[in-house]
Amino acid sequence: MKTIGNILWLIFTGIWEALAWFFLGIIWCITIIGIPFGKQCFKFASVAFWPMGKEVDLDFGEHPIANVIWLIFGGLELALSFAIIGIIWCITIIGIPFGKQCFKLCKLALAPFGADVK
Repeated sequence: MKTIGNILWLIFTGIWEALAWFFLGIIWCITIIGIPFGKQCFKFASVAFWPMGKEVDLDFGEHPIANVIWLIFGGLELALSFAIIGIIWCITIIGIPFGKQCFKLCKLALAPFGADVK
């Protein structure tokens, strides 16, 4: 069932979202100071491409300064957008699994530094 869900996710949102995160990570990595943020974008890309069956464990305390900088420069807006999209998906009965994946990405958007994706 995870494979079917991942294929549907890939068709509807995953491919575009993963490519956007991948290219954003490349842009961040061009600058020396942005390499840690680029690595987090690559983490987003891997989860956004094939999210079903992956778990996200947060550890905000591992890198609190980097997570606060992430929140200030776009992480909060990103998490809010994932939460809104997740709510919209959950309004429909069929979209509930996709809404859960958006909430997983919302969690990752809040504190990507120190987060473990399994």
